[in-house]
Amino acid sequence: MIIPSYEDMLTAHERIKPHVRRTEVRRSAYLNELTGADLFFKCENFQEPGAFKVRGACNAVFGLDEAQSAKGVATHSSGNHASCLSYAAMRRGIPCNVVMPRTAPQAKKDTVRRYGGRITECEPSTSSREAAFAEVQAATGGDFVHPYNDPRVIAGQGTCSKEFIEQTDGLDMVVAPIGGGGMISGTCLTLATLAPECQVIAAEPEQADDAYRSFKAGHIIADDAPKTIADGLLVPLKDLTWHFVSNHVTEIYTASETEIIDAMKLVWKHLRVVMEPSSAVPMACVLKNPDAFRGKRVGIVLTGGNVDLDRLPWMV
Repeated sequence: MIIPSYEDMLTAHERIKPHVRRTEVRRSAYLNELTGADLFFKCENFQEPGAFKVRGACNAVFGLDEAQSAKGVATHSSGNHASCLSYAAMRRGIPCNVVMPRTAPQAKKDTVRRYGGRITECEPSTSSREAAFAEVQAATGGDFVHPYNDPRVIAGQGTCSKEFIEQTDGLDMVVAPIGGGGMISGTCLTLATLAPECQVIAAEPEQADDAYRSFKAGHIIADDAPKTIADGLLVPLKDLTWHFVSNHVTEIYTASETEIIDAMKLVWKHLRVVMEPSSAVPMACVLKNPDAFRGKRVGIVLTGGNVDLDRLPWMV
């Protein structure tokens, strides 16, 4: 297992600068009053492909040598990593093959195709996804860029927290969603060196709470096919992300489907930004656990905005 370092994150930050946005941080007096916390929202939904995962994808793609890049890249993803890897590959001019669950939002499939990614669909389970991917990679020979259990990806995701700390002059804690743990791992990687006093809090749907149960048990517990409206948080932790979660995360909170939808509406209304359900889970957890956040400077990562506007959670 190769564990990325803080220096790897700094290298990634310089490498991806031409290809990603330094996203803005937004605030809301109403949400501060509602929670009793000083909230800062890092809007990664404003990235060109609509999600933070463009950071790790670009670090992996632009770190390939010419011989490796000739065969392109390949991955499996419920949507945002597929979109972001397709975007990075398009910018470098190399092929990208992705395996996606057939149930992935149409908006995310459309984004992948817009950036030139080639999609192979699979059943909505981790085992089906990995089996389908093995066939695709064998056929294409593309470099496997794992959605989160990849040191290049984690180093890239860590650049978000570097910006966040610089833009806010320091935070008491950063809250981000957790599925496979790529963003949380990158956050831990950066803050452990740049702001060791800043706590890292993970937020997870109750209906896909394997990271929460793993955290409490002290070992990885993996669910094969959980179901939640937070479709970006369906995958389990792996060895590399578990290293960061088990060593650096302070707490994991969970939120119900109703609480996620309510938080999503609240942020849409008061920040006036489009975000997907997975991005609403941190706000839902802050609202659910006010005593843990009251009086603190709290950074919340809005991880993505690739939502199907014709099938919003409160419309289904």
